[in-house]
Amino acid sequence: MIAALTHLTRLAHAGFVLAREGVFALADPRPLPPPARLALKAARLIERPTGAGSAGRLAAALTRLGPTYVKLGQFLATRPDVVGFAIARDLESLQDKMAPFPQAEAEAAVVRALARPLQEVFASFGPAVAAASIAQVHRAEVETGEGRQPVAVKVLRPDIERRFQADLASLRFAVRRAEHISPEARRLRLIEVVETLARSVRLEMDMRLEAAALSEMAENTQDDPGFRVPAVDWDRTAREVLTLEWIDAMPLSDRARLEAKGLDLPRLGRTVIQTFLRHALRDGFFHADMHPGNLFVDDEGRLVAVDFGIMGRLGPKERRFLAEILYGFITRDYHRTAEVHFEAGYVPRHHSVESFAQAIRAIGEPIHNRTAEDISMARLLTLLFEVTGLFDMRTRPELLLLQKTMVVVEGVARSLDPKLDMWQTAEPVVREWIERHLGPAGRIEDAAGGAMELGRFLGGVPALLNRAAGLADQLDEITRAGLVLAPETVAAIGNAEARRSRWLTVGVWLMALLLAGLIWLIV
Repeated sequence: MIAALTHLTRLAHAGFVLAREGVFALADPRPLPPPARLALKAARLIERPTGAGSAGRLAAALTRLGPTYVKLGQFLATRPDVVGFAIARDLESLQDKMAPFPQAEAEAAVVRALARPLQEVFASFGPAVAAASIAQVHRAEVETGEGRQPVAVKVLRPDIERRFQADLASLRFAVRRAEHISPEARRLRLIEVVETLARSVRLEMDMRLEAAALSEMAENTQDDPGFRVPAVDWDRTAREVLTLEWIDAMPLSDRARLEAKGLDLPRLGRTVIQTFLRHALRDGFFHADMHPGNLFVDDEGRLVAVDFGIMGRLGPKERRFLAEILYGFITRDYHRTAEVHFEAGYVPRHHSVESFAQAIRAIGEPIHNRTAEDISMARLLTLLFEVTGLFDMRTRPELLLLQKTMVVVEGVARSLDPKLDMWQTAEPVVREWIERHLGPAGRIEDAAGGAMELGRFLGGVPALLNRAAGLADQLDEITRAGLVLAPETVAAIGNAEARRSRWLTVGVWLMALLLAGLIWLIV
């Protein structure tokens, strides 16, 4: 009861901030029941006048509510099926910029995490150069055999885990009740949305895991042309601290500087798209936050990615699904595209492949033979999610994250080359994967892999038969002698029954006293 009141208090405060910032003006009251429409009108009474657009209102509210809600807003930008495409686009503009915490706290956190004096670890340790919801970054220097080298030190915010856990507990409380009363909430799987956010935040709060993601990406891409990631300094990395190579590079968002450097911007735009698709298809492991603030270009013209807190993974089935879907759109083979959805189990079998292919055609035809400046990716995804609802497709979080990242990547590439055709650019990477994995060589590898799996299974058959024989003997013993409980189990059952009897006795006496009191009052 106390926990519920605590959650309600936190949620009421969040609701007040959202109302005060005018966020409820974004809601369409028409589909809501009368009580909800009345509540919406009441909430708008405390709205303060502002000239900011919807993005400004929502960003201001989430920033006021603190790190958890900033991260929630960024996460919901990946879930247009939940919040709608207009709000999702607005949330993409939410900047993960917070006030830095004091230098002394950052230095104390580094000393605590690395268990060494600061002067022993770093030759110098400067003030914060960037501060986000979970951590902030400092420029420091380390002594090497070649002299001092600059490094970037990412430090976790103090007490951030406790605050996140409290806010996430309140969000869990809210979505559980929403799913209890709303079929639409159950379809959108709001509980899974919050749990996915919680898992993502837990990963981001362990700097060792971000370091591992960087290391894995570095191994995957060591031979990739035109792409690199910063090197990890493992000796100066712990759960609360991550030390990386300092990147001296131009931000991808600074178009004027890129042009002044004489870089081929259309080629760079193609590199952004093809790099992302190569990581997703080939490796099944991709940077899921590739906005311009996390992408740079070094002096050699290579793309450099930073901030590996949010990563996406695709299993073999999802990679094949992605490749065949993209290839189906590129080649306009909508029937095959529809079949892939059914083969992957994403569309229930009671639906018609032909009807689904017709719906896919409605999505694919408008995008062909047009440049990126003529294609509305938001409309394309709107149609896709409408089809999702019509054909009972359940939400697939890993595919939504992939689709969201594709939209962001396309936007980054378009800023470099407004006439870039995303589908023509994607075609070589997708075709290469298709030929490699679904062509003759891929079929032979699949057959060899299947033979190895069969061999492993056959090798384990004797052990399985031995276990089955033992289980049969145990069942036979139970049948003949009856089920015998261990003495500890019997004692535990007896104690539980005794406790239940005591509480029943207490309850009876309380009822008797209450009745006696009522009779006394009447008399």
